[in-house]
Amino acid sequence: MNTNNLLLIFTRNPELGKCKTRLAATIGDQAALNIYNFLLEHTHNITHKLACYKQVWYSEDIWENDIWDATFFEKKLQKGETLGDRMALAFKKGFAAGFHRIVVIGSDMFHLAAKDIDDAFNHLLDNDYVIGPAEDGGYYLLGMNTYNEDIFKNKQWGTDTVLQSTLKDITNDSCVLLEERNDIDLYDDIKDIDAFQPFLKNHKE
Repeated sequence: MNTNNLLLIFTRNPELGKCKTRLAATIGDQAALNIYNFLLEHTHNITHKLACYKQVWYSEDIWENDIWDATFFEKKLQKGETLGDRMALAFKKGFAAGFHRIVVIGSDMFHLAAKDIDDAFNHLLDNDYVIGPAEDGGYYLLGMNTYNEDIFKNKQWGTDTVLQSTLKDITNDSCVLLEERNDIDLYDDIKDIDAFQPFLKNHKE
């Protein structure tokens, strides 16, 4: 294991009516929950064998008996008013603990693979930042090798301005942009992907 590398996995507790709410508005709470659990399982599968230290940061409560086996994942609780505040805390604690390179991902990226995360850490050997741009104007992955609080401030989280606003904060540093990917927030994000069809069989456009 590379003990200099820390992967932060940000996740929402998978509870009915509390996750994937924009998707649920179209397909219903139960189908949205089922899809989120499917995405959590995918995220678990691509991360649990990675040769880095891993932390799962829960949104509401730390669940002891779930797919995140404490053998592979340290469990933490997110704290802060905004997503930026919560990510800032996780990065700050990680650097304070002695990690040299830290990458954060969400748990709703069906097209994310283990190699993408390995590549991100490798980019941080020679660059200050690595970012995975999302199609909606945000990002699905963020990595850095020095803590920069500005990245997490003055952002309109959940809007299409997040990526560009973040890039403006690091104009004097080296940054690698990964391939643009689509995260899962809306019905249109999944309606044409075969893997999600079993969850949508009762939905009619």
